[in-house]
Amino acid sequence: MKYLSSQLSIFLRERGVRRNLGMFFRFLLVLVLMVVLYSILFHYLMQYEGRSYSWITGLYWTLTVMTTLGFGDITFTSDPGKLFSVVVLMTGVLCLLVMLPFAFIQYVYAPWLEAQKKGTVPRGAPAGLKGHIIVVGVSPVALDLVNELARYGFYCVLLTGDTQGALDLLDQGYHVIVGDYDDGAVYQRLNVGEAAMLTAMDSDVRNTNIIFSAREVNADVPVVARAEKTESIDILYLAGASRVFQFRTLLGEALARRVHIDRSRCSVLTEFGPLLLAEAPAKGTFLAGGSIRDSELRRTTGINIVGLWERGRFLLPQADTMISEETVLVMAGTASQLSSFDARLRREAGSGAETSPDGPVLVLGGGRVGLAAARNLRGRGLEVVIVDRREVPAEEGIGFVKGDAADLAVLESAGIRSAPSVIITTHDDDTNIYLTIYCRRLRPDMQIISRATLGRNVGILHSAGADLVLSLVSMMSDAIINLLSPGRVFMLSEGLNLFRVGVGRKLLGRSLASSDIRRDTGCSVVAIRGREGQMLINPDPLREFQAGDDLYLIGDSGAESAFYERYGYEDCANRQMCEPWSVRRALIDGGADWAAEAFSDMAEKAASGPMSASVLPERESQREGHDVSRKRGDGKPQGSA
Repeated sequence: MKYLSSQLSIFLRERGVRRNLGMFFRFLLVLVLMVVLYSILFHYLMQYEGRSYSWITGLYWTLTVMTTLGFGDITFTSDPGKLFSVVVLMTGVLCLLVMLPFAFIQYVYAPWLEAQKKGTVPRGAPAGLKGHIIVVGVSPVALDLVNELARYGFYCVLLTGDTQGALDLLDQGYHVIVGDYDDGAVYQRLNVGEAAMLTAMDSDVRNTNIIFSAREVNADVPVVARAEKTESIDILYLAGASRVFQFRTLLGEALARRVHIDRSRCSVLTEFGPLLLAEAPAKGTFLAGGSIRDSELRRTTGINIVGLWERGRFLLPQADTMISEETVLVMAGTASQLSSFDARLRREAGSGAETSPDGPVLVLGGGRVGLAAARNLRGRGLEVVIVDRREVPAEEGIGFVKGDAADLAVLESAGIRSAPSVIITTHDDDTNIYLTIYCRRLRPDMQIISRATLGRNVGILHSAGADLVLSLVSMMSDAIINLLSPGRVFMLSEGLNLFRVGVGRKLLGRSLASSDIRRDTGCSVVAIRGREGQMLINPDPLREFQAGDDLYLIGDSGAESAFYERYGYEDCANRQMCEPWSVRRALIDGGADWAAEAFSDMAEKAASGPMSASVLPERESQREGHDVSRKRGDGKPQGSA
C-alpha cells in the first residue's frame, strides 16, 4: 500500500499529468453523453416504426452497435432507422475502438509507467555511505571522469535533475541521484557530511550555487570546482570552494611542456624527491638505429630506460629492443644521472646529432587551451604562432594567423614547413583527428601533440599520427585523485601513468627479480621508497620488498589494472598514504602537515611536470602551506590560533 501511494503521489505531482487526466475524463464524459443521446434517439425511431422497448434495451442496442458486436435480435426496418444505425456504428468505431484506447494509453497508461520508472530512481544515497565522491553536473566529460575515478576504486555518485537522463545512466551502471542542485535537502540525502569530496562540474555560475547550497548543509566537506573563466576563481572561493581548477588552462600548459625544445638534452616530466622522470627523442642522435643494449646508457650514465614511445604506442623496453628515429625514450634517474645523459648526447654530437628546426611552434586553435599552451611556450622563450578562424586577442611574443587550419596556404604562412612541433587544441575531437592526419601528411618528421576531449578518441588520434595525446578527463581525474591520495598517480600521457602503491602481503619478502612484476603485469618498477623515507632509484633487482615500502611503477592503464588485480591495492602496507578518508580528514582540519608534505611532490613541482596541481592565485593560507582550508567564523583557518 505504501508503494502504491508513493506511485500515485509521483503520478499526480506532475502538472502535465493532471492536465492530461482532465482531458481524458472530458473525453469520457463526451462518450457518455453520446451513448445517452443515441439511446434516446433509439426510442423515438422505434416508436416511429410502431415498436416499444425499455430504456435498458436502448442502452444495450447502442453499446452493441458502437462496439461492432453485431445486430442480433433488435434491428431497424425503416430507412431512417438504418441510417441511424450506420451513424452509431461509425461513431462507435471512431470513438470507442480508435480514440478511447489511444487516449487511455497517451494520458493514463504511459504517464503511469513513467511514474513507476521515476519511483525507481534513487532520491538519496544508501544509508551509511561515506568516503564517496559526489559529482554534480552530468556531461560526457563528467561521465568519463566518473569512469576514470571508478577505475581507481572511488565510489562516485552523480547528481542530476533530469529523471529520464538518470534512468539512462542507471541502465549504464552509474550511481545516480535525482534532485535539484540548489536544494539543501538533496545534499543531506547524499550524505554530504560523510563524503570524501564534492566536485562541481557545471558552469561557473551554477557551480557557485552548487557550492553555496552544499556549504549550507555542511561546512567541512572538501569541495573541488571547475572554473572556465579566471574571473570566476575568487567568486567560487567566496562561495566556499576548497580548491578551484582551471582544467583547460592546465591542459594547455601540459601540452606545451611536452614540446621537445632541444635534442641535445632530455625533458624532465616530473619529480618525486630525488626521482626524476624524463623523456628524450632519439631522432638525430647516436641512439637511433641501435638497441638499448648497444646504447650502454645504464652503464655510462646510470639512468634506466623504463619505456619507449613509438608513434603514440608505449612499449616496455627489452635489452634487444631497437631504437628508431621515431622513438622517444622515457627514462628514470637522479638529476646527476640525467645530466650525465645530456652530456653524453653533446659528446656524441659529432656523430650526427641534429638540432630541432628553427621555425615556430604552431598552436592550432586559439581557445582557452590554445592560449594557455602559447603562453607557456612564450614563457620558455620559444617562438609560437596561433592559427584560428576567429580573431585572438593580441599578446606580445605570440604570433597569430587568421584562417582555416585545413588550408595549406594558411599553414604555410604560419610556418609549418619549418615548425618543430604542432599542438592541436580545438575542443572538437573530430576536428583534431582531421587536422592530425593532415599535419602528419604535410610533415612526417614533425612532433604532433593533440588534445582529446573524450577518452574513446585517444586511440584514434594516435592512429591518425599524433605522437602524444592528453585529455581533459585525465587531467581532472589526476587532480582529484592526488587530492584524495597525495602522490598516488601521475599522468605521463593519455593512458600512461606513474603510480605509487604500498607493498602488500603478496610481495613481502620477494625480490624485484623473483616477483616478475613486469612480465606478469606490464608495469616497470622505477623506484622504491623505504619505510624510513629513503628513495632507491633503479633499485637492485635482488633487494627484497619490506613492510612499509612504497613502489613507484610506470605502466599504461591496462598494466596498472593488471597490477591491482594480481597484487591488490587493498594490501597496501602504508595505509596512511593510501587511505583517501584520512587525507580528507586532514584537509578538513586545515593543518595536515603530512598531507601537505605528501602532496608537495605534485603541487610544488608542477612547473616541471605535465600537470600543474593548481593555478590558484596566491593567498595567505597557501603561503603558510595550507592548500585547502576551511574558514571559521572569525575568518581564520580551522586549527589555527
